[in-house]
Amino acid sequence: MSAMPRHVPSSTDLPAAHWVRSSYSTGANNCVETARPLTGPGAGLLAVRDSKSPAGPALLFSPESWADFTAAFQS
Repeated sequence: MSAMPRHVPSSTDLPAAHWVRSSYSTGANNCVETARPLTGPGAGLLAVRDSKSPAGPALLFSPESWADFTAAFQS
């Protein structure tokens, strides 16, 4: 079994991804966007990218890792 990818060099490598922003984001374009790619290198993972660089790299997280990360901000 191959190792889980940690990132993709360009968000355009996830063509079927539907990127969304938090409803708390402002129009200043200084936030992150997330997507759950259904196909390709990030299938089944959560992709995260910088909204200022939509064609830039995306980090890929397992659903469990992302839940652990975001839980740290909820306490």
